Amino acid sequence: MLIREGQVAVITGGASGIGYGLAEALAARGIRLVISDIREDGLIAAAAALRGAEVTAVVADVSDEASVRALAERTMAAYGRVDLVCNNAGVVCPAAPLWDQDARTWQRMIGVKILGVVHGVKAFAPLLIEQGSGHFLNTASSGGLAPLPGRTPYTGTMHAVVGLTETLDLELKQVAPTLGATVLCPGLVDTPLGQNSAALGAIELPAGAGATPSMRSQAGAHGGILSPREVAESALTAIEAGRVHVAPGAGVATRARARVDTLLADITVA
Repeated sequence: MLIREGQVAVITGGASGIGYGLAEALAARGIRLVISDIREDGLIAAAAALRGAEVTAVVADVSDEASVRALAERTMAAYGRVDLVCNNAGVVCPAAPLWDQDARTWQRMIGVKILGVVHGVKAFAPLLIEQGSGHFLNTASSGGLAPLPGRTPYTGTMHAVVGLTETLDLELKQVAPTLGATVLCPGLVDTPLGQNSAALGAIELPAGAGATPSMRSQAGAHGGILSPREVAESALTAIEAGRVHVAPGAGVATRARARVDTLLADITVA
């Protein structure tokens, strides 16, 4: 899909982090925006910060199918079309082995990361199919390309988003070659995801701690941390190139290759 001035993009989780980076990058290309988030205060601030862009802000809970349908209705009422749907809303889980993760964590991760994407596709795919063009960008993580011990609800749902998007791309292309889907699997990104997740009750942060310092400490071991805008630019480049996968970040490809090599070694044993 070629990204051109005057098109319309919807971004869930658009108030901060990668979502806001996508909004900035798309606004710079003259794209009309619908940014959505569950946090109304953050959404208002983000819309105000996107000065010069044409922005509609909509509060929505992606885990609620009716809320996402309403988001699609607001989009069509505002612009009459949609070209790019970024199912980006996310949350993290506590650090613990699988057997110590509670049911509420699984329900939250599945609701936001898997059903959030499913609801976005169900609400917007008929609109893209009717107009004969359009693209989905589903945000996962490098945790969807390789194991991430201690975060099984996170990595499990991210793997699901990768497989879902690969299949969605094939299904869309069976309808029309002008439709498609891309999955975004970045490495370490400088975002307030940890703080936002804590504010929503998904995790507990130590007193005085934030997500950014911990990610920066990890970056020292893994070789760098990306800005949301850098991740967004990589994603848009991949969409325009017709790629199904995009995984910016140091070490991501190496870890994914190691997983694939292990998989192939296991399944090819005679």
